[in-house]
Amino acid sequence: MALPFFSSTRTIPDITAVPRHIAIIMDGNGRWAKQRFMPRVMGHQRGVETVREMVKACRQLGVEYLTLFAFSSENWRRPADEVSFLMQLFMKMLEREVGKLHENNIRLKVIGDRSRFEAQLVRHIEEAELLTANNTSLTLTIAANYGGRWDIMQAMHALSQAHPERATAFGEEELTPYLSMPYAPEPDLFIRTGGEQRISNFLLWQLAYTELYFTDTLWPAFDRAALESAIQSYQKRERRFGRTSEQLTEGKTNA
Repeated sequence: MALPFFSSTRTIPDITAVPRHIAIIMDGNGRWAKQRFMPRVMGHQRGVETVREMVKACRQLGVEYLTLFAFSSENWRRPADEVSFLMQLFMKMLEREVGKLHENNIRLKVIGDRSRFEAQLVRHIEEAELLTANNTSLTLTIAANYGGRWDIMQAMHALSQAHPERATAFGEEELTPYLSMPYAPEPDLFIRTGGEQRISNFLLWQLAYTELYFTDTLWPAFDRAALESAIQSYQKRERRFGRTSEQLTEGKTNA
């Protein structure tokens, strides 16, 4: 299986002013609702509107890939009624939004372990991915029942099954195509809303050299201006990928 993109620990990727790939942990829905004396689920519902706004903004700004952490493999520990609401909300989002995504030339991908989803939800996911498979303006990836450690382990199992003769003699280049996102470059910018400063088992392999941005803004209040502030912060970073600042300066001089 050929690699469509390089690994940042092996090859230095192209650096662009606008991140090619933005990954976001959408945190703070419940707290946003609580601050307004609403049920937590109302925060999740408002958060869907923010997703729409982010998709539109990323497409207009020239971002090629947007990956959103919607539901982690650890979120099953939440109250059963909240989990049930989130699953229903995911189903409704697929039913209502996929047509609009397709009209706007947006490809939808869903990554994560689908084994715990109801058959109807799995069918909706498969149909949505098939419908939008050839769209090119933006790739929107939803991580649902996803965990970074699960991703690495399932990739290892898949690689071992595909090449049992190799045993343990595998390298990064061989494992990467079996991860959940072989179709996308590694994220340039990671954003977490809601004030927490951790990556919470999200894209552990892919975030190796990603620029991290944390904000206290709760997800339902995160708007285009907040996104642009995150991108402006990214643009001020010095992306060295193991090199020194002097090497970067020399490279610009010789360019």
